[in-house]
Amino acid sequence: MTPYEQLGGAEGVRQLVKRFYALMDELPEAYTVRQIHPESLAGSEESLFEFLSGWLGGPPLYVNKKGHPRLRMRHHPYVIGPVERDEWMLCMRQALAEQVSDATFRGQLETAVANMANHLVNAEDRAA
Repeated sequence: MTPYEQLGGAEGVRQLVKRFYALMDELPEAYTVRQIHPESLAGSEESLFEFLSGWLGGPPLYVNKKGHPRLRMRHHPYVIGPVERDEWMLCMRQALAEQVSDATFRGQLETAVANMANHLVNAEDRAA
């Protein structure tokens, strides 16, 4: 079974992404990372949903629509330092904790997502 299936398919991935962005709006601790997003998170939400769909083993929606993700290139215009990464991970960890009851599976997802988030850091000199 793929992680996509374990999360509940499209509905589960969409729920995770919706909660993730709701947390980004709600948590004062996510202020810095929220500021690098547009006022409306709808486009970001759709892109993350499409990306995670394929990344987790489901339909490659993002690739079919936009081609190879090229995450570092697509995020290059934004300053992403340790603060932004940590705030992004705070929201993702909480969204995963609320949705994924299997601690082993949740830990695997957190590790994989953290590796991806670390890869996107492009401003190492910004300390928390």
